[in-house]
Amino acid sequence: MRLGFIGLGNLGGHLAASLLRHGFKVTVHDRDAALAARLVGLGATWADSAAEVAGASDTVLTCLPSPAVSEAVLAQMLPAMREGMTWIEMSTLGRDDILRLAGLAQAQGVRVLEAPVTGGVHLAARGEITVLAGGEAVDFEAHRAVLEAVGNKLFHIGPLGSAAVIKVITNMLAFIHLVADGEALMLAKRAGLDLKTAWEAIAASSGTSFVHETEGQLILNGSYDIAFSMDLALKDLGFAMGFGQEFGVPLDLAGQVQQTFVKGRAAYGGQAQSTQIVKLLEDVLGTDLRADGFPARLE
Repeated sequence: MRLGFIGLGNLGGHLAASLLRHGFKVTVHDRDAALAARLVGLGATWADSAAEVAGASDTVLTCLPSPAVSEAVLAQMLPAMREGMTWIEMSTLGRDDILRLAGLAQAQGVRVLEAPVTGGVHLAARGEITVLAGGEAVDFEAHRAVLEAVGNKLFHIGPLGSAAVIKVITNMLAFIHLVADGEALMLAKRAGLDLKTAWEAIAASSGTSFVHETEGQLILNGSYDIAFSMDLALKDLGFAMGFGQEFGVPLDLAGQVQQTFVKGRAAYGGQAQSTQIVKLLEDVLGTDLRADGFPARLE
C-alpha cells in the first residue's frame, strides 16, 4: 500500500515517522518543506504539492490545523485522486465538516475514514497514541495495519462523524481538567505545601487525571511546552459548545472554560501554549507554580 501524508506539524510529523518506521512507503508534503527533512531521512519521498501526493498514493492521510485547511487540501487532491482510493482524515474536525468533505470525496469514488488521535504529541512520537476511527468497518479493517503503526489503542467508534464527536468530547474534558489542575496546584502552593510532593500525592489519589500526570509536569517546570496552542483549544471548545446546542446538553463547565481560554488568548496570543491558561491564575495572584524535578517536554 502506497501511503501519502500531508500535514507534518507537531502531531502529523510524528505520525508520518511512525508509518516509515513500520516499513510503509510514504510520500509527504507540507507547505513548510523544512518539516519534511527528518522524514526524508527516514525514507519518505517529498512531493511538491498535495496533488502530487494523491497521484503517488493508494491512501492519503491528512493531519491539518482547521476545517478550512482540510477543505483547501482536499480540493487540491481531488483532481489527482482515483476511484477506489482512500482518504484518512486525522485532523480534528466538526462532525458537519467531516460529513461534508467526505461527501465531496465520495462523489468521486474515494473512500473515506476519519481517524483523529488523542493522548498528546509525546505519545504520537512513541507510536502509542489513541486512534478514534469513524467510517465503514470494511475500510477500518483494510487500514488496521496503517492505524496500528501510529497508535497502540484503536477504537472504531461508528459511522463517519462519530469519531469527530468523541474526539471533541475528549478534548473538552482535557481542557476542563487543565483549568481545574491549575486551581488545585495553586491551592497547594498558597497553602504552603511543597509542590513536588503535592503533585505526587494528587497523582496517587482519586483526584488524579491524565492531564495532571502529563501537562501538570510542564506547568511545574515552567515551560508549558505541550505543542498545542490556545487557538486550537478554542477551536475544539467551539465544536463542543456546538454539539451541546445540537444535542440539547447544557455544558456549563465547558462554557466557563471556553471563556477562560478566550481570556488566555487575549493575554498571551493565539499561538501560546494551551497549558499557559494556568498562567492567568499565576499572574493574577503573583504566584508562580514552579517546582524542581519536572521535564520541559514530555518524552
